[in-house]
Formats: sequence, structure tokens, C-alpha cells
Amino acid sequence: MELNGTYQATGKGFGFLIPEDGKGREDDWFIPPRSEGGAWNGDRVLAVPVEDDRGGQRRTAKITAVVERANKTVTGAIERQGREVWLRPGSDRLPHPIKVVGRTRSAKAGDKAAVAVTSYGNKKLPPMGTLREIFGKDGTRPAAVEAILYQYGIERAFPVSVQTAAELAPREVAPADLAGRLDLRGGTVITIDGASSKDFDDAVSLERDGDGNWVLGVHIADVSHYVAEGSPLDLEARNRGTSVYFADQVVPMLPPELSNGICSLNPHVDRLALSCILTMGPDGAVLDHRLVKSVIRSTERMTYGDCNTLLAGLDPELEAKYAHILPMLRDMAALAAALEQRRRLRGALDLESRECHVICDELGDPVDVQVRETGVSEALIESFMLSANECVAEHLFQLHAPAVYRVHEKPSADKATNLKAMLAPLGFALREADNGSLQKVLDAARGTPQAPAIHTMVLRSLMKARYDVQNLGHFGLAAPFYCHFTSPIRRYPDLMVHRILTALLDGALEGRTRGKESAAAQRAAQQSSDREGAAMNAEREIEKCYLAEYMHQHLGETFSGAVSGVTRFGLFVALPNGVEGLLPAAALPDDGAEDIVRIRLTGESGVEGLDLAPLEAVAAARFYRAELRDETAVPRDLWDRAGEDTLTGLFLRRMQERLAAAADDGARADLERAVRFGLAALEHREEPMA
Repeated sequence: MELNGTYQATGKGFGFLIPEDGKGREDDWFIPPRSEGGAWNGDRVLAVPVEDDRGGQRRTAKITAVVERANKTVTGAIERQGREVWLRPGSDRLPHPIKVVGRTRSAKAGDKAAVAVTSYGNKKLPPMGTLREIFGKDGTRPAAVEAILYQYGIERAFPVSVQTAAELAPREVAPADLAGRLDLRGGTVITIDGASSKDFDDAVSLERDGDGNWVLGVHIADVSHYVAEGSPLDLEARNRGTSVYFADQVVPMLPPELSNGICSLNPHVDRLALSCILTMGPDGAVLDHRLVKSVIRSTERMTYGDCNTLLAGLDPELEAKYAHILPMLRDMAALAAALEQRRRLRGALDLESRECHVICDELGDPVDVQVRETGVSEALIESFMLSANECVAEHLFQLHAPAVYRVHEKPSADKATNLKAMLAPLGFALREADNGSLQKVLDAARGTPQAPAIHTMVLRSLMKARYDVQNLGHFGLAAPFYCHFTSPIRRYPDLMVHRILTALLDGALEGRTRGKESAAAQRAAQQSSDREGAAMNAEREIEKCYLAEYMHQHLGETFSGAVSGVTRFGLFVALPNGVEGLLPAAALPDDGAEDIVRIRLTGESGVEGLDLAPLEAVAAARFYRAELRDETAVPRDLWDRAGEDTLTGLFLRRMQERLAAAADDGARADLERAVRFGLAALEHREEPMA
């Protein structure tokens, strides 16, 4: 039996094989120390099962070959040992120092650097590599940021060919470009963005038609008009996939000459757009729609802050300044509220987000951290963009056109089971991990001390959204059709959708063109999903650098916070400003030194049982005496005794009949739970509650 998958190393000498076809942690294989076969963390490998030194209590394997290396470049700190130069990896999952060969004169001890691995070493020789980049002094935030960007393949600078193409882009709309476009320059069209935004890719308008219905216009910058398919600009945008945002900086997908210039819906100038014009009833139901190539002239460049102030009626002077658009803003807020209500009724999840925002000074150093507040104007723009994205996705689907959909599948069975188990001790019952049931849990938790933890649990139970050419719907939004259409300046899938939509509008999506766009959509979906993941990881790691630097200024100060996670090595605590950190177990108050406790562990744990050593170590340090009992059981087939001519067999057969007649998944889950308790009673044992 040969196994294939990804090697996941730990910092403790052992690791795990994650099978390619695995469905959860229960399918992972333990890789003991000295059995990694030269594999590094993240490598694709082949392995074979071996006998466990614990007597067959866990699935154990030995790596036999490395199929593909994941760490072609490694970042870390430069060390000098005489004339030799070494790189000590920044991750404890890459424990092997790398000998740097070739030109090393520029490398100084203590530098943060990147090394391209040329040899992964063996029993006789260490890993070797060549110096690629020096980022600055190790342990500083600027060097860490640049190293993270490098690690995830995020380039600040554009290639010369791309920069040249951007500089040659027009500075204003040419009269010839207006042919065949719907002229919306006479209407009231506004942008609403953050105060620091420089690239405006969406604008909105709202009016009433003769029947009293809403006519919502969502106007998106026609980036595809200026970024030709296959051009250097297009290939670079596809390679990048997305813009990357952190603190006060952005690494754009498109050069600023485009993103802040001709493609940006700047106020009081002509701009080309693709417009999604939706006719809606008073309750927000879509009655009709039009997708058109247009030209607009933004009336006002509004900020979220000013719009929120206007809608709250807090500033008479501001109201006087924007009296010409204030009635439209109020109508927009009312329509957005109706749209949100419709989404809630159909099952869209209302997930509260607490994003922290790092505020930097003129030098780029962090001086404050605040929780990002979401007001009425932020919500209405989000609501309108969601409506346009749904409309475009359904339009493309109904016409059987190629598309890049934004898909979000329902939670897996394993994730649903784990979520139920985590919620139960907190007093929250979850029958099924469907939209309605999850929202009931979120609503019930709102305002309680457990709310942040439950929100995190639910969020982590959801599948990761991604891009796909197949329309699989969006679970979180409860939307049967969804794509990204509204941000082509900063997301490549949006640009791809624009290109396909333009071909449709021009009547050019036939034959070879349709096949070409289908293939392009497939490439874009995979590449964009990959680059989105890299960007999110980079943004998360960079944010931690800024937060650590900011909190370093407050060493020795006392803060109140809420426990956001519990591990064997300590507690994770979230502060009101959104900063989260680890409180090590050793730092916890020693208030249980005289306590005698007995801890009984129940539930299902697999054939290997539980490794009690970590928990015993923690308990020994916390209590005068602690007795741990592993009373977990191996998962069993509930029905394996149904054929017996016994009371147990009769009980199981009757329950099978009821299960077959069950009306829905919730009823079936209740019946299976009843079977567990019934078997426990018949076998004179206690059924674990979890």
C-alpha cells in the first residue's frame, strides 16, 4: 500500500502525512521522528504504512520519496560561522539551517534574507542555497514585511514592459470610445469609498420609474476596455490575481497609472463603465435588469464618514453642502435595508466581523489600532454590490456563457459534526449545519459573553469561498448565483467577467471566441483562487507584524480582554481594539495549587485513544493532584447488531424503520442520537453527551 499526500511538519521533530483524498484529520498519518525521508514541510510525498512503536494505536507511516518540493526559496536570518554563511529559517517547521554558497559578501549577520535552495541535503551534506534577497535587519517590522511579500510571490514593482504599457494608457476618454454606449452623464451618479481610497471602481445611482419602482444603477469601471486580453498588462494582472492591502499600503494588481487614472471613476470627468441597471419593487424584489456598456460622469466623490454623518442628521452644514444628493442617499439607505431583509429571509448568514485597523503616522509606523466600524453607507454599498454580482452571475448562467463564479459550498459533514460538539458544552444545540440553523445559533448568542467564541466557531466551520467555472451557488449568502463583477481594478476574476460580458454585449461570443474565453475562465479561476489565498495569508502575517510593533510600545501595561481560544499551552485573549495574543499557561495565576481534581474524558477518539501526556503536564502544574481517565470509545457502527435475535436487535430494527420514514435530516439526526442512548441503556453503559 502506497500513500501520497502532503507532509506537514511540526517544530518537534515529527509530522503528519495529509492524504490527497483525505476528508479530515482522522485520515492523517503520523510520521515519527527520523521517518520524514528528507521531506520538508509542505512537500508532496510518497509514503508506506509502518508498525507503530506504541503497539498499533495510531496510523503511522514512513516517507519513501519526495515528489515535489514546496520550499524552493526560504527566508530567515543570516548567521556567520567564520567564513561560512548560513541561513536559519524563520519557521520552526523548517529546522535545518541552510548553507549559503556563492556570493555572500553583501550578507551580514543578523540580516533578514531569502535563499534559493539548490540542494536539500542528505545524511552527509547540509542543505545549500544561493542568496537571492536581503530585506534589512532581522527582527524589524519593515524587513519582516518585505520578507513576507517575497515569500508569497507578491511583487511591489511592475516589469518594465507592464510599466511602459501603463504609461502609454490614455489620460482621458477618447470621443471614439463613446460609440454604442449608453450615455448616463446627465444623471446623478456618485462614488462612496473610504477617505484614503484612490481607486474608485464602482459608482451608484438611484431613481424612481413611472410605476414607482426603484431603478438602481451599479456602474463599474470598464477596465477590460484598457487591458486587452493577452497584453502585458493582462498577463501581469492575471499573475497577481488581486491587490494586496495592509496597514496604510497597497500592492496593486494594476499600475497606478490605470488604477488611479483612466480606470478610476474620478469625479467630474468622463469614464467608461459597465452598468448593471436593476428595476426593483418597493420590497427590493428584482423585476427587470439591463447590462450595458455606458459612459458616466461621477457627480460627487463621497466618503463613508460623510455619508454616515448625513444619514444620521448630525451636521447641518454638511447637509446644506450635499442637499442635491441627500434625498437619494436616504432612498439608498431604505432600499439597502429592504435588500438586506430579503437576504436574511432567504437564509443569508449575518456574520459580524471585528476587523482591526492599524493607523500609521507619516513615517508608516503604527500609532494606534482601532476596530473598523461599519456604518449605514458601508452596508448600502455592500448590499448594492451583492445585488449586481448576483444579477450578472444569473445572467451569464442563463445564457450558458463562460463565467468565473464565486462559489461557497455548505459545510462538510466533518466540520458540521465538530461544530455541534463544540457548541453543545456552551448550551447551544445545532441540529443541522444549514443556513437557518446556523443563523439561529448566531442570533441566540448575540449579546452574550459567548458570542465572540461562537461567531469564531461558526466562521471556522464554513468552507472557504473560491472561484470556479461551475456555478455551485454561495452558501453564506444563500444565493443560487454569484460572481465577482464589481471590482475589476483589484480582482482579476472581475476583469474576466467583464471581458466575457463585453463579448456577449458585442455579439462576439461565438465559436472560437467562446472556447477561448472558456479556457481563459478556467485558468483565471484556479490562478485567482491560489493568489487570493497567498494575498490573505500575507495580509494576515503582515498585520501581525504591525500589531506586535504597536503593542511593544505598551509592555508592562494592563489590558482587559476576552478569552478567544484555549489550547494546552495557554489561552488566546482578544483585546477590545481587536488585537489578539497568547497568554501562556505558565503565566496563568496559580489558583489551583491545593485542588484535587478528577478529569474524565468521554466521547469518541479513534482506535489510538488519547495522548494524555500534554494534558497531564498542564494539570500537574496547576493542581495539587489530578487524575485523568480516558473513557473515550472507538467510533462504532450503530447498526452492527441489528441482525441479532435479541432485544437489542429488535430495538435497532424498529429504529431503522423509523429512520427510513424520517421527514428530514434533522429528524434523522435526532433518531440516530436516540439510538446511541438506547444502546447505552441496553448495554448498561453511559452515553457520552458530546
